[in-house]
Amino acid sequence: MKRLIYYSLLPLFMSFFLFANGCEESEQSGETADLSTNLDSVSYSLGYYYGESMAQEGIEEFNFNNFIAGFRQGMQDSSEPQINDQEMQTAIQQFQVELQQQQSAQREAEASVNIEEGRQYLDENAQREDVNVTASGLQYRVIEEGSGERPTANSTVRVHYRGTLLNGEEFDSSYERGEPAEFPLNRVIPGWTEGVQLMREGATYEFFLPSELAYGNNPPQGSIITPGAVLIFEVELLEIVEQGNTE
Repeated sequence: MKRLIYYSLLPLFMSFFLFANGCEESEQSGETADLSTNLDSVSYSLGYYYGESMAQEGIEEFNFNNFIAGFRQGMQDSSEPQINDQEMQTAIQQFQVELQQQQSAQREAEASVNIEEGRQYLDENAQREDVNVTASGLQYRVIEEGSGERPTANSTVRVHYRGTLLNGEEFDSSYERGEPAEFPLNRVIPGWTEGVQLMREGATYEFFLPSELAYGNNPPQGSIITPGAVLIFEVELLEIVEQGNTE
């Protein structure tokens, strides 16, 4: 939300900056900004966040001179633009398609490596005496058995959990946040929907989720989870908040 506000204010601040200070056209990298005034700092901050966002979208090349020329003409020049509105929209749409294709190819390449690594891990993990494997490929280990009821796919549950990657890096944890999570089992990833139904209240299980039972090739935006990744969850079923109907 914070950065959305920055982006929404970007045209206003950039126009003020252009009128007040002018604009040095430059494609140099690694420039040191003049941060003498608060406006200087605001201008730098907005530029940084905008550039960072573009980098996260996979945009590696950008014509800064043309961006500045187009911005200046749009804000300060009453003359007709060098290309018409339809041509602008077509160029942007074409660029977006190309960028999406590039991102998709990168995800598929990364997923292919992760899926193979995950397959090898799961094949070895399945040989452990304390690991069970379901028909879907979900693997689980009972850390502590519970004595309460089992939830259904339509139940709402309260749990404590931590999620890690194969390298042990933690990507999510209700313990870290200091409070349990509560959610309907029919609104989570397939591995959770299936796995938590195996548990009784009070139980703690460890789940090993193949990518197809987790996020597949489309992990949450901003997460350290990569496409095709196997995920490991330690889950403690604290309570069935609402027992759903059996399907």
